[in-house]
Amino acid sequence: MRGSRTLEWLARIPLIWYLAFLLGPLCLVAVTSVLTRGPYGGVVWSGSLENYIRAFDPLYLKIFWQSIWLSLATSVLCAFIGFPVAWAAATAPPKRRAMILFLVSIPFLSNLVIRIYALKVLTGFDGPLSYLLTAFGIPFDPFTLSQNQTLVFYGMATTYLPFMVFPLFNALERFDYRLVYAAEDLGATSTQIITKVLLPNLKRPLLTGILLVFIPALGEFVIPDLLGGARTMLAGNLITDQFLKSRDWPFGSALAVLLIIFICLFQLVIYFADRKRGENT
Repeated sequence: MRGSRTLEWLARIPLIWYLAFLLGPLCLVAVTSVLTRGPYGGVVWSGSLENYIRAFDPLYLKIFWQSIWLSLATSVLCAFIGFPVAWAAATAPPKRRAMILFLVSIPFLSNLVIRIYALKVLTGFDGPLSYLLTAFGIPFDPFTLSQNQTLVFYGMATTYLPFMVFPLFNALERFDYRLVYAAEDLGATSTQIITKVLLPNLKRPLLTGILLVFIPALGEFVIPDLLGGARTMLAGNLITDQFLKSRDWPFGSALAVLLIIFICLFQLVIYFADRKRGENT
């Protein structure tokens, strides 16, 4: 009996941790979002929905839309790149498979800030890319080259690509390849095999990969700040600036709550769409 009670208490530790360090701070943010900013950057305990009304200003809605679009584009690009990489790894011999997975996981071997700074130095004002373009006589704007939305898009795709590869690799490793052989015997082309055989059986891992890329990309602020500068303002940068620069914690909390609500709704839409598709099939 004592042993079972001890196991029950040990099983509650993750729940206690979840309540204390996840739901607790989220509740604090939700409470702060309905308060008022003080004259010197503090928080005044007077309830108001002004922060949420302010969040629907067209300027902030444009920033949120830009963040959603860039996150979706990053997810789609990671899916297009990650699928053939996962396919190559799953169908490769064991030694080559280990090498492919090692190359995919290389970004995790160094700190995110170090990787982004390396990319910033590469495309910087006096960086190697600028030197090569000058040497070949190719005209370019050194200021636009080092800070732009395309560079932010590239940085986010390279950073979150492993989050797409690993779920697909796990699914392809357990895939029944007799279906592919049967499709080939029936005269199916490579495109038909991908669209009619592989993708229908890989919808769930593909959706998982999209969620794993989309959610952190939507709240990303380090990559846009270092690679986009003042040219690129995303939701993560907007929320960070409210806390650290403007010292408007209530408004920053309101933006964070709205971002969390959108992410939850996005997950629910995908969940119910997948569930409905499963019931129809």
